[in-house]
Amino acid sequence: MSNTEKKTRIVQFHETGPAEVLKIEEVTLPEPKENEVRLKTEALGLNRAEVAFRSGQYLEQPDFPSKIGYEASGVVEAVGSNVKSVKAGDKVSTIPSFSMKEYGMYGEDVIVPEHAVAKYPSNLSAEEAAAIWMPFITAYGGLVETGHLKKGDYVFITAASSSVGLAAIDIVKAKGGIAIASTRKQEKKQDLLDAGADHVIVTDDEDLVEKAMEITGKKGFNIIFDPIGGPIIEALAKAAAERIRSHRHPIILPTIGYSFLLFQN
Repeated sequence: MSNTEKKTRIVQFHETGPAEVLKIEEVTLPEPKENEVRLKTEALGLNRAEVAFRSGQYLEQPDFPSKIGYEASGVVEAVGSNVKSVKAGDKVSTIPSFSMKEYGMYGEDVIVPEHAVAKYPSNLSAEEAAAIWMPFITAYGGLVETGHLKKGDYVFITAASSSVGLAAIDIVKAKGGIAIASTRKQEKKQDLLDAGADHVIVTDDEDLVEKAMEITGKKGFNIIFDPIGGPIIEALAKAAAERIRSHRHPIILPTIGYSFLLFQN
């Protein structure tokens, strides 16, 4: 190895386990292949999917030593010979649309396939640009692509104070729907209203089905977006619109880092 080779630091792990298996390691600065881009990272996103991957509980198992990470923002340093969409100096963020068996975003300098980089608006900070893709893709895929969300739909969102829940509220409002958020504790209610929810049901204090019928005029929810599962499913089914209870089955939709229950129109 030449003494002139440039070095960079990345996070890798050599066995599955808790956060302590992650190591900062010095490696040779990688060069992008023909359809790849190299970024100088400015911010990273941290996601449940990465915890599952590092723990050996994800939809794919790591090959060691393994990189890790889906989301980053940064400045393009170098591009492969076939890359057309971005150039050196562009500010971009990464879309979680690749395998962590091949790419990882935890590092000072990282390689990412061209299809997974996007320029972001100048009004976003690097931190914001690194944090938007995972929650909004998860919520958009469920609510719009699968749920066919339309104007006027009553949409119930569990775990609404999570990043995906907050993204779901934004998407419902942007599409003209009525966002009903849930939280177990009273202290989060105002925060969810401030985040744009039209209604908030505090499930520790209020009956979910009764409140659903009160809010919807006894029609029930058109879409239920639930990343929790478990015993709450029975109450969610009772809170769904009659035509869903009678004619549709819930969809269990796995996504990057999440599996959620979706009752749809």
